[in-house]
Amino acid sequence: MYRAAHQLLDRPPVFTDPLALKIVGSDAERGLRSGEDRHALPAAAPMRAFMAARSRFTEDCLAEAIGRGVEQYIVLGAGLDTFAYRGTYDPAHLRVFEVDHPTTQIWKRVRLAEAAIPVPNSVTYAPIDFERETLAEGLAGTGFDLGEPALFAWLGVVPYLTREAIMAMLALVAGKLTRGTEIVFDYPEPTESISPRQRKVVAARVAAVGEPVKTAFVPSELGKALRALPFSDVQDLDARTLNALYFSGRSDGLALRALRHRREGRPDPGRSGSELRRDPRAHPADRGQGAR
Repeated sequence: MYRAAHQLLDRPPVFTDPLALKIVGSDAERGLRSGEDRHALPAAAPMRAFMAARSRFTEDCLAEAIGRGVEQYIVLGAGLDTFAYRGTYDPAHLRVFEVDHPTTQIWKRVRLAEAAIPVPNSVTYAPIDFERETLAEGLAGTGFDLGEPALFAWLGVVPYLTREAIMAMLALVAGKLTRGTEIVFDYPEPTESISPRQRKVVAARVAAVGEPVKTAFVPSELGKALRALPFSDVQDLDARTLNALYFSGRSDGLALRALRHRREGRPDPGRSGSELRRDPRAHPADRGQGAR
């Protein structure tokens, strides 16, 4: 809903998604247009900014990866992500794997059908219940090639998992996949490291989501853990960096005001591993990370 609201309210959009409104449905769109929906309120602007920056950064990374010859894109916790359906890539040279809980995936496919959004042949659905099976097990029958590089997008998921589950996923990417693979994800910082005002904002957002934050990371400690997996290239982008990238010069004041990070990373080519990119901070206590 934040991405859909961003298309309507924030001009120019930082992240353009022509299907964002269509996939949420006409009732949701009316609520956004009328201003009655909470995602359209002025107080929601920083979160709209984060969601837009998170998606924009990830798809910028994907464009770079495609330019290097990467032909596999895995969206972990895909939700209503629309990349696969926008027709902005060559399906002959990119396969998209959407990974999500079976129930959520059924709901999304119903939404796609109701919105008359065609599903390209290049899309593969991987329904995985992470309480019962691993990512490797879930991808085993999908045609995903462990021997070829890939980009993993893992957005809005890490805060709600246990530390053990998070590190197991990152270890899989770093240790089992080929050189040239990378992952982009966002994560929260501990509330002890942010101001009382920011803690109130975090508490309000957690209440709105309805799911408690289970895991937060101190950025420097997470960076050390990622390099030990091993990831060869770890980048951490905070709100200030993302504002400079995507929000400078705007007349509407749209910007990130929280502390979420995005991380990107790539495993170490000298050992088994991949690249990781961190993503921006979304909650005031959140950062993003990426690694290779």
